[in-house]
Amino acid sequence: MTTTRVRARHVIAWDGTSHRTLRDGEVVFRGDTIIFVGRGYEGPVDAEIDGGNAVLGPGFIDLNALGDLDTTVLAFDNQPDWAKGRTWPEDYVASGPIEMYSDEEQTFKMKYAFAQLIRNGITTALPITSMFYRKWAETYDEFARSAESAAELGIRAYLGPCYMTGVEVVRADGSFHTHWDEARGLKGLADAERYIRSFDGAHGGLIRGMLAPDRIENCTPELIRRSAAVSAEYGVPVRLHCCQSMDEFDSIVARYDMTPIEWLKSLDFLSERSLLPHGVFLTGHSQVARQGDDVGILAASGATLIHCPLVLSRYGGTMESFARLRKAGIRIGLGTDTFPPDMVENMRLGISLCRVADHSVTAASAADFYDAATVHAADALGRPDLGRLAVGAKADMTLFDLSDFAIGQVIDPIQTMMLSGTGRDFRTSIINGRVVMRDRQLPGVDLEEWNARAQAQFDGLIAKYPLRTLHHPPVEDIFAPSYRVLDAG
Repeated sequence: MTTTRVRARHVIAWDGTSHRTLRDGEVVFRGDTIIFVGRGYEGPVDAEIDGGNAVLGPGFIDLNALGDLDTTVLAFDNQPDWAKGRTWPEDYVASGPIEMYSDEEQTFKMKYAFAQLIRNGITTALPITSMFYRKWAETYDEFARSAESAAELGIRAYLGPCYMTGVEVVRADGSFHTHWDEARGLKGLADAERYIRSFDGAHGGLIRGMLAPDRIENCTPELIRRSAAVSAEYGVPVRLHCCQSMDEFDSIVARYDMTPIEWLKSLDFLSERSLLPHGVFLTGHSQVARQGDDVGILAASGATLIHCPLVLSRYGGTMESFARLRKAGIRIGLGTDTFPPDMVENMRLGISLCRVADHSVTAASAADFYDAATVHAADALGRPDLGRLAVGAKADMTLFDLSDFAIGQVIDPIQTMMLSGTGRDFRTSIINGRVVMRDRQLPGVDLEEWNARAQAQFDGLIAKYPLRTLHHPPVEDIFAPSYRVLDAG
């Protein structure tokens, strides 16, 4: 096996209990495992990587990683989103939803997303995609191809097709209801279980299985119960979007006279394997009038909340708050969820949102959010060998450049990263001992060609939006430009 030494001005080393900053340090790995962290390694090495004025740190773990050509961005200035193609109209459901991407396009969108994640310093990803352009949900076959794509590019991934038993539908008069198909959802769960049996541990452990039931309001009690049981049987994480909108909160209360968290507890869903994006609308939140102890339930269960500051803030929301929930004993990881899949931007914004929510400059620190993107996320996956640079850990690490003119003056390396940096400042990424990005380039990937292909595919999807938009208006009425476009003179 090849032994490689990586040097950098700042090494974020793990001392067994916490990250520490090591000046002018080095990390040595053999094969896929770190064998030395410190200074002055005296053993033989086969290869050297000199990061120079950079932060050598553990790769980020994205628990809600954008795995798509993101369509959420289309709602940024185009609201209400239910009238802009993000809720199926009743007549579209009656006529039969269609797959708006070909199999080839489904494969490419995930491969493109994996490349974006790698270039943003993310080494472990649990991808999330949209169901709005699907015939129903994700499939076993497409995720079999996704496993191959992840292995080809070298990203560590937890994969499993999303499944659901219902979908929200808007009537012609603008009212809403849920279209249910429990048999279809349970078939999706069976396929997800088959996927775990086939792919958990594939490609030398680079690929792991997970369960991904869709949003809580689109799941029946039986689907929730069975998902929890399968998660327990195979020991895999199960991720369920919940507590992300007041509409969702109110719908669960109306159906079951319980909060979403109380309902999940009643179904024995909550455990240390449960991953819950976005964890905003809990009892105690300023917009939630209902009384209860959602926070206490979550803390006792061992479940992990996944904070996605960028997408939440675009919709005018945030946790209340990251600091309060952590102090209550809830583990919190981070997710990118939307474009750009920039974990640095999410950490920077998350710190600011927490300080605003708590009216306190000391409510959250750079270290708090760096921990959330590394060790706390690794702990959520039950992986003490990820999220830290320590002997025996997997050789998943990145070099974040501090020498660019735009960085300005370097103070503390992690604070500087979050004050001045972006995901574009990652220069090198090593995953499982393999250099998957060097000088911002991914071996075998023509970034210019991929970007052109992604744009063409995205434009083709936008052209189909009238099919799934209420009253089927033309595209130009669905997505308005920021300023009126003048005709060519």
